[in-house]
This record gives sequence, C-alpha cells and structure tokens, in this order.
Amino acid sequence: QVQLVESGGCLVQPGGSLRLSCAASFFTFTTSAMRWYRQAPGKERALVASITSAGGTTTYADSVKGRFTISRDNAKNTLYLQLNSLTPEDTAVYYCYTPVGMGVWGQGTLVTVSS
Repeated sequence: QVQLVESGGCLVQPGGSLRLSCAASFFTFTTSAMRWYRQAPGKERALVASITSAGGTTTYADSVKGRFTISRDNAKNTLYLQLNSLTPEDTAVYYCYTPVGMGVWGQGTLVTVSS
C-alpha cells in the first residue's frame, strides 16, 4: 500500500524558516512526479509546488515563488519543501501527494506562523 508520511511542521515566527519532509514507501518513488499542497483554515486545498521524477523541473504557486523550494532525494525516497520568509498567510496543513495509482495523499503536517 502506497504510503506518504509528512513531518517537520511546527510553530514558527514570521520571517522564519522550516523544512518539511515526506517519506515515501511501497511504490517506485524514483519514477513518480511529486507535489506539495496546503490547506489553510477555512480554505480549499491548493497546490504549492511540484517536481518531476528526476528533480529536473520544479513549479511553484505565485504566492510562494522565491520563498519555497521543493526538492527530492531519490536515494532516500524522500520529498522536501524548504519554507523561507514565512508569513502568517502560510499557516496551513501541508500535504505531499503522488499521482501513482489513483493518487495518494499523506496525512499532513501543520505549519503555524505566528508571533
């Protein structure tokens, strides 16, 4: 059974940084494009960033461009999201996603940006 487990979410002050991780198992991670989404309180889940299977191409939502960086380590079957210059508007549950099969979501990790 495909599994994605996010970690790294916590409370951080505005302007701070954080790195999220997503550990993947039970599928061929190295051939799967991956995505990060987030869902803020009272809002719909939205795409944050995506990365191709080899990591050569990345895309970002306009709201995070220049502040967030998606990356992957295929040797460790792990997806990352580096979050810099955080603002309260970045407060959300962050999810990783693989389109493998019918698509699989992780359980999410909460990032709270507040002073």
